Amino acid sequence: MSRSEKVIITNMCMVYDDKGNVLVQNRLNPNWPGITFPGGHVNDKESFSESVIREVYEETGLTIESPKLCGIKQFQTAENERYIVLLYKTKLFKGNLKSSSEGEVFWTSREKLFDYKVANDFEKMLQVFEDDELCELYYYNKDETLHSKLL
Repeated sequence: MSRSEKVIITNMCMVYDDKGNVLVQNRLNPNWPGITFPGGHVNDKESFSESVIREVYEETGLTIESPKLCGIKQFQTAENERYIVLLYKTKLFKGNLKSSSEGEVFWTSREKLFDYKVANDFEKMLQVFEDDELCELYYYNKDETLHSKLL
């Protein structure tokens, strides 16, 4: 039995400030539209931490520092690949905010976050970002139906 499998590794980062604001992106991708946090794919032979710093910069114009891994999201794709999203957060950043082709980025207060149309499953992901007792959002198939659980 092989111990290897096909894997897609991505990241996402909750950038926040001391005033209760979070940086969000209104994603333009029709496969997963709505408000979420910036992030993207880990490149071949790239470190996970450096990938999230790069992705946040490309999508927001901000340079983040000391991103902390706070959890993961994972599921199987239709091509039987394991899709992993490494969830980071930081309040250390510098630079000037600018949107990209991925979508408009802007600050909003945490309390008003759900006044916007959020991306599918974002609310569950946010629980992993914010609850130190959680570390994973896991999707699995049971009886030909997709289920999720927070671990």
